[in-house]
This record gives sequence, C-alpha cells and structure tokens, in this order.
Amino acid sequence: MDQHIVDINRVITNAIAVMEDSKIQIYEICESARAELDSLVQELELVLEENGKTILRVDELEKEYRRARIRLTEVSKDFVRYKEEDIKQAYEKATVIQMDLMVYREKEAYLKTRRDDLQKRVRNVKSSIERAEMIASQINVVLEYLSGDLNQVTRILESAKTRQMIGLKIIVAQEEERKRISREIHDGPAQSLANIVLRTEIAERMLIKKEFQMVQDELIDLKGQVRSGLEDIRKIIFNLRPMALDDLGLVPTLRKFVQDFEERTKIHTVFELTGKEVRMPSAMEAAIFRLVQEAYTNAHKHASASHVTLEMNYQPEMVIITVLDNGVGFQSELVEYQASHNSHFGLIGMRERVDLLEGRMEIDSKIGQGTKVLFYIPITVE
Repeated sequence: MDQHIVDINRVITNAIAVMEDSKIQIYEICESARAELDSLVQELELVLEENGKTILRVDELEKEYRRARIRLTEVSKDFVRYKEEDIKQAYEKATVIQMDLMVYREKEAYLKTRRDDLQKRVRNVKSSIERAEMIASQINVVLEYLSGDLNQVTRILESAKTRQMIGLKIIVAQEEERKRISREIHDGPAQSLANIVLRTEIAERMLIKKEFQMVQDELIDLKGQVRSGLEDIRKIIFNLRPMALDDLGLVPTLRKFVQDFEERTKIHTVFELTGKEVRMPSAMEAAIFRLVQEAYTNAHKHASASHVTLEMNYQPEMVIITVLDNGVGFQSELVEYQASHNSHFGLIGMRERVDLLEGRMEIDSKIGQGTKVLFYIPITVE
C-alpha cells in the first residue's frame, strides 16, 4: 500500500477513535440534560400549582381586607352603637388581614420570579439537548463516511486535488485570454481610434482654411480606417463567441473560421465534411469550436505549416474531428509527457475540454512528418 494511503489511514483511524469517544460524551451530556429537564419540569409544575393557590389566597385576602376596612370605618363613626372594645377588635382584625395580605403578595411575587426563572432554564436545557442531538447526528454522518472504503476516501481527495488544479488552469487560461484580448484591442481598434481622432483634428483645421478638396480626401481615408477598425472589432467578438454558432450551427461557423484563418495567416486550408450534421447543445458546439481553434493555433504558432486540413465525420452516435497539418511535427511521447507535467497548457486545455465532453483525443506526430490530432466526441452526451 502507498505510504500516503497508510498515513491517511492512520489519521482517519485516530479521528474515528476521537469522534467515537466524543459521541459517547455527548450522549452522556444529553442524558444528564434530560434528567435535569425532568427535575426542572416537576419543580415548575409545583411552583405553578403553588402560585395559583397563592393568587387565589391574595384575592380572598384583598376582599376580606376591604370588608374589614369598611367595618372599621363603620364602628369608628358610630360611637352610640359601638363601644371602644368593638373599635379595637375591628382595627386588630383589619391589621391582621393586612399583614397576611402583604405576606401572600410577597409570596406571589417570589413564586412568579421563580416560575419565570424555571421556564427560562427549561427552554435553555431543551435548546442544549437539541444542539447536542444535532452534533451527535452530524458525528454519526461523519463516522459513516470515515468508516467507509479508504480507497473511496482517496479517490475523493484525488478528485478534490484535480478540481483544484483544473480551477487553477482555468484561471491561468482566463488571464492569458484577457492579455490576448487586451493586446488585440491595443494594437488594433485602440490604435485606429487614436489615429482617427488625430486625422479628424487635421480635417477640422483644413475646414477652417477652406481646403475642401483635401478635407474630402481625408474623410474618404477616415471612412476606410473606420471600416478597418470595425472589422477588427468584429474579429475580436467572433473569437470571443462566434454568434454564428447559435444562429447557423457548428459546421457553417467552422467553414467561416477556416476561411478567415487562411486569409489571416496565408496558410492553405481545406474543410471536408462527411455524414449529416447534427445540432448539439450550445455548450458542446462551443467546446468543439474551441478545440478546432486551439488545434489551428498550434499549427500556426508551433508547426510552421503551409497546409492544414479539417475533416468532420458525423456518425450516428459520434462525431470524429481530424486536424491535419504538414508542419515540422514533434515527438508525440515527449510532448504528452511534458503536457502531463504542466509544460503545454494548450494540450492540457484541449484534453480537459475533451474529457468534459466525455470524448477522447489522439495525437499522431513525427518529426518532419506533420501532425494529426483526432477528437472523438459522443453526440448523445447531455
């Protein structure tokens, strides 16, 4: 077994042991919390019962105290009917009832405070039990994953690493594309616009001097520059996302691309189609277009080719795309090795595009004998 798998296995085994121990402790905490909750609920029920009785007793004493005060007022006013002893008894009775009422009101206030405190503690304990049960459930899920097949864990780690590398390569490709677009705009439309502004200022001076014939010639030249700049912008837009892909489909778009490539590079190109074109999802057609575009770019930049052929063969369940050039060629095995070690981002990008399409790429090249790149793309893939 590979050493890194042994290390991962040891780490996972230790993690499982720690989590099993933690799970037992959490269960013990849950049981203790449930026992505390039962005790609190019982005490709360007693307090609620006692509080209810106290409230009733306070109501009774308030009524008795009102009657006692009325009685005290009556005997205090009528000295003919009531003697001093009657007044004394009425006063003492009112005083006793008042003292009882004060005691029970304090008891009621205490019981209400105690009730509120117990209710708050019950809510907190319930919340703690719920959190502990959730953590225990999450630990069980993690333990199930960790206790599974170690090879599966290793595959997950390798997959995560692969996704990270792909993400980094995508970022590198995006930055390279931004640089390319920036250079194209700077060297093309930006220079043209700057020149047009300068020529316009010259035309303005000619108008002031009433040199109308020269102004007319200048405007004709300016119109040509604007058309050229507009054509450059259209080419940049086409390279970003050929609109013909969505409107016309893959084959017409590739025909136009091949024609433009020949006009731009002066490399003779041929496009051959066999079988009946099948429209595919937009993302698939865009990916295939980028594959062909990258293959042609490699033929132009690295192969020093004078002739490039694009063949598309539509079959019932697959389209086979072949890009063949008569360039200097290379040693296929060496380039494949370098590509796998991140030296050739073009080949890496092409291979990753093909993998995303669930297809296959083959490269056949020898020094001095040109290069053939084949893409096998299933057209039934979702």
